[in-house]
Amino acid sequence: MPFSPTRLLALASLAASAATCHGVAEGADILDPAEFRHHVEFFNAMEPERVVNLVPNSESWAWLEDNIPFFSCSDATVEEIYYFRWWALRKHLKRVGDYYAFTEFIELDTKAPFIPPERTIASALGHHFRETRWLREQKYDDSYLDYWMTGRDGEPQGHFHKYSSWLIHSLWDRAKVTGDWQDLKDRYPLILADYRRWQDEKLLDSGLYWQYDVWDAMEESISGSRHEKNLRPTINSYMYGNALALANMARLVGEEETAASLEAEAAELRAKTLDTLWNPESGFFEVVHPDGSFADVREAIGFIPWYFHLPPDNPEYGLAWEQLTDPGGFRAPYGLTTAEQRHPEFRSHGVGTCEWDGAVWPYATSQTLVALGNVLRDYREAPVDREDYYDAFETYTRAQYYDGLPYIGEYQDETTGQWLKGRDPRSYYYHHSTYADLLITDLIGLRPRADGVVEVKPLLPEGAWSWFCLDRIPYQGHMLTILWDENGSHFGRGAGLRLFIDGREAAAAPGLTTIKGKLPE
Repeated sequence: MPFSPTRLLALASLAASAATCHGVAEGADILDPAEFRHHVEFFNAMEPERVVNLVPNSESWAWLEDNIPFFSCSDATVEEIYYFRWWALRKHLKRVGDYYAFTEFIELDTKAPFIPPERTIASALGHHFRETRWLREQKYDDSYLDYWMTGRDGEPQGHFHKYSSWLIHSLWDRAKVTGDWQDLKDRYPLILADYRRWQDEKLLDSGLYWQYDVWDAMEESISGSRHEKNLRPTINSYMYGNALALANMARLVGEEETAASLEAEAAELRAKTLDTLWNPESGFFEVVHPDGSFADVREAIGFIPWYFHLPPDNPEYGLAWEQLTDPGGFRAPYGLTTAEQRHPEFRSHGVGTCEWDGAVWPYATSQTLVALGNVLRDYREAPVDREDYYDAFETYTRAQYYDGLPYIGEYQDETTGQWLKGRDPRSYYYHHSTYADLLITDLIGLRPRADGVVEVKPLLPEGAWSWFCLDRIPYQGHMLTILWDENGSHFGRGAGLRLFIDGREAAAAPGLTTIKGKLPE
């Protein structure tokens, strides 16, 4: 256990008292936000505030109260980390000239030409926009996107394309939450130009994309190189997802021919990825070297194709997921490793220089859990279930502690949970992964859609939590509440799963199953 028994008992008591049910009038909240202020007060007091950006600790509760969905559940640790991750994310919001921006590092002393003094870096943009799409105030994300795409005298930032990115895919996913389709229409020419620029920079004559491991934000990997133009499951999956998302945007603006062309490009890329990067001997997507040889190592990046629904649903591909729960594969005491543990080069590259040779990285865990969520909902031919997702999510949650206090850093020892940058200031509050989005969209199961239907499809196993409530969820101009009460005694609204839209019950079921409601016209 990463924290003391005394702290655990205190958390359990606070969680039980916090989730009180309040009389709900039309459009009212079920959870009282004031009941959760104790989390923020604890975070503010647990360590000195060394760096102050746009929202200081003293204003953090007011900012969070105005912006985030509120959440409570019968697992006190999950509840604490949920609020901690929002509190930590807020620390990264700052002004950069005329723009709002989110940093990746709170503190970073560097003269690297690809990281400006403002410490903005593009490696985790896909994660950033997936997480922050759940904030009520979206002006920060709008400005953040402007910073990257036009913030250098009307041109993209010079370090925008240093790292591979699934940003376009994340922007489409963001719009399914905000409902701001006009914003995508307005930005469409710039987004299309950005996609074409990636093709100019990274697309080979073979029709596949190359990348160095370091510019995948995955340096010192077993399979990779800082010099070889390797074909990687990362960038090829990202560009597949980006192409399909961009096709959807093209249809928004009435460019049907462009949409069809983009879908054809995606289909070709999918076929080439399956034909080239799938190693039938290992049963896994692998890096391929310029000479055409496989890297002969299973790495967590081999799960990324499922993040974008790239593989077909058949047993040949589905069996790759056996590796997720195999102790010789990726399952370790403190999380999912970034390379298979049976490989002779596992954890062989040293410690402290951002090695991706097996240690647990929240960046990769976030990607793998999104992919696993897609498999559990949309694929039949895979040897994983809800319990596997819950186990991985719970392990991820309980690993986010340092000396018994909530913490999120760069990467961890898979056996001890030790944060491998130690107390290096650059690792504090590392903004390089998601957590709230995983809880909202996968564990609780709110599946953003573009058709006015609100779908809730939980991955939480029956019996895992006796109750939860996710309240004040901004969604396409409405407010949602999702509530689970196993026996009906906690919230007093009867047993089962319930969806409220603007305070009105829209759907219910006795168990943790799929429910759907319709947004008001």
